[in-house]
Amino acid sequence: MTDLFAKLLKKRGVGQDFLCPEYKIEPEKLPDIDKALDRIEAAIHKKEKVLIYGDYDADGITSSTLLSDALEQVGLDTAVMLPDRFKDGYGMSMRIVDRALDEGRTLVITVDCGANNAEVVSKLHEVGVETIVTDHHEVMNEIPKDAVAVVDPKRTDVDYREYETLCGCGVAFVLAYGLMQRGHLKEGQEKWLLDLALIGTVCDNMNLSSKINRVICYYGMKVLAVTKRPGLKALMQVSKCTEINSFTLGFLLGPRLNVAGRLKSPDLALKLLMTKSKAEAAKLAAELDKLNQQRKRFQTEVVNEISEQTPEGNVVVVSGKWHEGIVGIVAGRLVEMFHKPAFVLTEVDDGVLKGSGRSFGDFNLAQALSECQDCLLTGGGHAGACGLSLLKKDLPKFKKKIEQHYKGLKLKNQEKYLEVVADVATGNLKDLSVELLDELRQLEPFGEGNPEPVFELDKMRVMATRTVGSDGQHLQITLRDINGATFKTVAFSAPDEWMAIEEMTELNMKVRLSKNEWRGSVSVEGMIQDVTPVE
Repeated sequence: MTDLFAKLLKKRGVGQDFLCPEYKIEPEKLPDIDKALDRIEAAIHKKEKVLIYGDYDADGITSSTLLSDALEQVGLDTAVMLPDRFKDGYGMSMRIVDRALDEGRTLVITVDCGANNAEVVSKLHEVGVETIVTDHHEVMNEIPKDAVAVVDPKRTDVDYREYETLCGCGVAFVLAYGLMQRGHLKEGQEKWLLDLALIGTVCDNMNLSSKINRVICYYGMKVLAVTKRPGLKALMQVSKCTEINSFTLGFLLGPRLNVAGRLKSPDLALKLLMTKSKAEAAKLAAELDKLNQQRKRFQTEVVNEISEQTPEGNVVVVSGKWHEGIVGIVAGRLVEMFHKPAFVLTEVDDGVLKGSGRSFGDFNLAQALSECQDCLLTGGGHAGACGLSLLKKDLPKFKKKIEQHYKGLKLKNQEKYLEVVADVATGNLKDLSVELLDELRQLEPFGEGNPEPVFELDKMRVMATRTVGSDGQHLQITLRDINGATFKTVAFSAPDEWMAIEEMTELNMKVRLSKNEWRGSVSVEGMIQDVTPVE
């Protein structure tokens, strides 16, 4: 083990139980899990027809695929229904009632939704269709009383919330694990579902340091590397994925699964994950890749338009006539640009605005929306991300209430949550070895609660600078330490102040490490995160 890796593990308090976690799943840590499993067992014995209702994002799509896969393996006649972002909005749609009746479905199981849709669950109950809710969102009101079970680790009416870091797909996986425990799935067979649980967990920005999510991610990466799903294989091929890591999950697979629900229909991504045909998988993967390119263009146009404005107050709230499917991504970009929580709303109907919010630090969006119920049509989500709709005439009222709520929290120094913090420092560039890079892979995947390590390079001398890119927007800097060792670093879309760095300047630099392969030779490069002059 390299000295720098040992220092990193000590700094983070990481031990062998994180690097190589025990495969241990405890379904009993989820509320109502036994009620849900009992009802599914009854459906198996009665040969009932089941309808799974999911969500239109990567978590909802992977959840739906996972549970459908598990239930089909236990012999149930299963169908999946996903909401349409543009017709149904956030959460369960009343359209499920007609679909369940038309197809003779006597049991509905939700994934990644349902805990805040008591009225839909009650309507299903009225027409003789029972519902099992599996969800992971904050419960904004009372839980659905007419549900057979509400399997949501964020329920506030229970005393245990140890599994509250699970995403919707994680909850669905634990349910499938429970079916294995009861003998309905062959032991070990449930592990083949972990490729989906991994994607859902990382793409929904769950805390990756929790024990349950570490188990899902550690073993999920092993399963994804040898996945049997033609759809995932095709998606990795079209996105030029060469290895399974955080970049693959967060920037290659996740966006392409999400874009289906953003711009067209989530059913495209669902079909991709569920297909057994290599030819169909290749066709669907190519279509999703094309949609993702279109999404990037839309996103750039909207961000450029908004960036020309100067947002006032502590919370950014902007509205316009933009594509509904990209407002969440744009809100995330605004947080990065302005270092403030952001809501991006677009006009979807005459007089109706719909959008998304993104936050950071101590400003909890789910709590904020609960303070604005009187000026919202719909709303819900997590601490860091939410969806909402409201009447256009109520926008000024919403802005005022959100700002008042923020001020009432008396939050201080929130930008600290956005600062780049180094894990360990070194003044010896030879510490940044290929061996260290290989060791860092043991911590993958990186994300919320388990960020990619940052190294501070102390008292470095700038030996050379060079701008690259079609518009000279990227910056390469070659550093030298006091021992004469050199190291190449790069900053993509570098800020102007970095572009002005001169040769022979002495500075401290924070970097993340990346592998550079050229003509069979492997080396380590630094991705510049922050630069400060030596005082």
